[in-house]
Amino acid sequence: MNQISQPSVSFILPILNEERDLENCVSAILQQDYLGSIEIILALGPSIDKTTQIANTIAAGDTRIKLVDNPTGQTARGLNLAIKSSSYEIICRIDGHSEIDRAYIKTAVLIMQETGAVNVGGLMYANSEFGLQRTIAQAMRSKLGVGPSKFHTGGKAGASDTVYLGVFKKSAIIAAGGFDERYIRAQDWELNHRMRKQGGLIWFDPRLIVTYRPRNSFSKLAKQYFQYGRWRRVIARQHPQTVNYRYLAPPIAVVITLVSIFTGLFINRILILPSLAYIFLLLIGGFLIGKKLVDRLIMPFVLATMHFSWGVGFLTSPKKLFKD
Repeated sequence: MNQISQPSVSFILPILNEERDLENCVSAILQQDYLGSIEIILALGPSIDKTTQIANTIAAGDTRIKLVDNPTGQTARGLNLAIKSSSYEIICRIDGHSEIDRAYIKTAVLIMQETGAVNVGGLMYANSEFGLQRTIAQAMRSKLGVGPSKFHTGGKAGASDTVYLGVFKKSAIIAAGGFDERYIRAQDWELNHRMRKQGGLIWFDPRLIVTYRPRNSFSKLAKQYFQYGRWRRVIARQHPQTVNYRYLAPPIAVVITLVSIFTGLFINRILILPSLAYIFLLLIGGFLIGKKLVDRLIMPFVLATMHFSWGVGFLTSPKKLFKD
């Protein structure tokens, strides 16, 4: 790809409480093997750690980094503010706790030019070398943990309903109305859905790898997946034709397991078999997915946390969560 075919790119990042990963994230963007001009726009929420101080320091050292105030701290609002402040047609969305490899934007732009897609993206590669975070990362790369989603577990390049983060055509985002700020979660999926309805092509390619740093505690993991479940129920209400078995599996598992335990204890012990089968599945899955002995021991609890938090979030999601 020559310089003429490498258009300028605006990287947009909604930032909140990212003191641990922000410098590495921005550094990875600045080290891209790319000849076109770039800018990095950090939409800063009201962080309670040293994120804002770090952002100010790195912005002072490089004129390509711009800071935008995002008082709500909400992701969709931050993304829209960053897009409004952006200068270029190609928009690359990155999260503050993610890292891209040096060829990421060059490959993404090439794929966009070859396919005509309005958004291209690839793998959300959860990874860590440390303790519980390492175990959670392994679970998030497994089909038992997250289902057969290509942007989690991989697959062939091709048209897709959605992708992780993404490299967009700004004009397509604007034509679709931008990110819907009513969505606290699932705003990426919802925007991709609207762009597809307008005839836009969303393209997945496994060569595009974004390293994602997962949560590092059971409580944070449970909160994250509870929110995923709640907002997936919102999607199911707003777009019922898009519901499939992958989204229904966690809430069904919650109901079956709880009913099995209750009826097994109070009606007939044989009725506890479905819950025992689920536990057995987690144990076997933990053994197969875990890389180290400690991962294999912890993995069943990680998987159960993901499944049950997602499922309970889906089942208890109130209609008032989404304001029409």
